[in-house]
Amino acid sequence: MRTIQFREAICEAMSEEMRHDESIYLMGEEVAEYNGAYKASKGMLAEFGEKRVIDTPIAELGFTGIAVGSAMNGNRPIVEYMTFNFCLVGIDQIINNAAKMRQMTGGQFNVPIVFRGPTASAGQLGATHSQALENWFANTPGLKVVVPSTPYDAKGLLKSAIRDNDPVIFMESEQMYGDKGEVPDGEYTIPLGVADIKREGKDVTIVSFGKIIKEAFIAADELAKEGISCEIIDLRTVRPMDKDAILTSVKKTNRLVILEEAWPFASISSEITYIVQEQAFDFLDAPIQRITTADTPAPYSPVLLKDWLPNAADVVKAVKKVMYK
Repeated sequence: MRTIQFREAICEAMSEEMRHDESIYLMGEEVAEYNGAYKASKGMLAEFGEKRVIDTPIAELGFTGIAVGSAMNGNRPIVEYMTFNFCLVGIDQIINNAAKMRQMTGGQFNVPIVFRGPTASAGQLGATHSQALENWFANTPGLKVVVPSTPYDAKGLLKSAIRDNDPVIFMESEQMYGDKGEVPDGEYTIPLGVADIKREGKDVTIVSFGKIIKEAFIAADELAKEGISCEIIDLRTVRPMDKDAILTSVKKTNRLVILEEAWPFASISSEITYIVQEQAFDFLDAPIQRITTADTPAPYSPVLLKDWLPNAADVVKAVKKVMYK
């Protein structure tokens, strides 16, 4: 094992796959000459050249459409958005073309493509640069949605996403690129759709994904001092969702808290709540609690932003509520 940064894990995954398959290429704003806006493609231009690491204009609709057409013709593009907020300019290509092409052509065309970049808030970037859009994409049949929380998961999941024959939305975080974690030297992949029990416990299940899961670990440490044992499940893949992992844990702990950095209405946590009440209602000893951002656009003010985002104190409060303490 080595300890590397999240951005290095992303770069390694792309580079390793590109060495094995010449149909894979990377395109996006500043991915080449600048080594990536977050240095997640550092050194790739020098290794693969300008035909496979392509700087694009600031025109998401254009280069997203080019990538979809390219994938239909036998290539396997990786499209980097400087932030997923910017992909909204090209969302028609993702939703109406990439996601639907296989079904609309009766399986004649696959669209093996990865759309990747940062999601959710990254500090004081304002309302239009701080959106978590995982539930938007997860609502769309034909798309797979991945949101890793560690360098190990990021590398293994990204390699699987690149090899997948369907379009994959791969969502990272600006505030995680510098995170360090252990990553094996050798080849490995992590299958899409398999959650990970990051911490075993017996009293309550906490389900989360992405960078906000860090708040669950802080809360679990605090709650452990009071004798409350939390089981933390990292979804890793939002769609397809590992329902069995969630249900198995809830049947053991009999309580569920869901932590998500997104708006509450029609969120991923809403879907999980429905699944559990439908398939494990008799195992619940308390109503399910979900923790989300406030139901407003993200504020710029640091004081308001702190209150807007979920935090460890919110998790502690929710866990104690389901424990009736």
